[in-house]
Amino acid sequence: MIQSPFNCHFELTIELIGGKWKGLILWYLHDKKVLRNGEMLRLIPKITQKMLTQQLRDLENNGLIRRVIYEQVPPKVEYSLTSHGEALCPILDMMHSWGIDYTRDKNIVLACSNH
Repeated sequence: MIQSPFNCHFELTIELIGGKWKGLILWYLHDKKVLRNGEMLRLIPKITQKMLTQQLRDLENNGLIRRVIYEQVPPKVEYSLTSHGEALCPILDMMHSWGIDYTRDKNIVLACSNH
């Protein structure tokens, strides 16, 4: 058994999916099913390549996403959710619905209202 540095399960979950970018990456992989690096950069225009790479590595190392490398020229890499990542989809959907309700209640207009 591995001794965790976290005090509770919620703290562990926030560590795995929290922060500015991980939730967005997981949301877009949930929505699109399979994405390549460049597609994610277009979907999340404020993220830098360095930060995207770091976040993808963290999510992969934690078993939430998988990376598939196709041996071709030029190389092709695709990302998708693992079963642990898929298990987060109901939570992501609830967060999305909550955001819709919140923006409606607060009369907030988002630049991208279809996501």
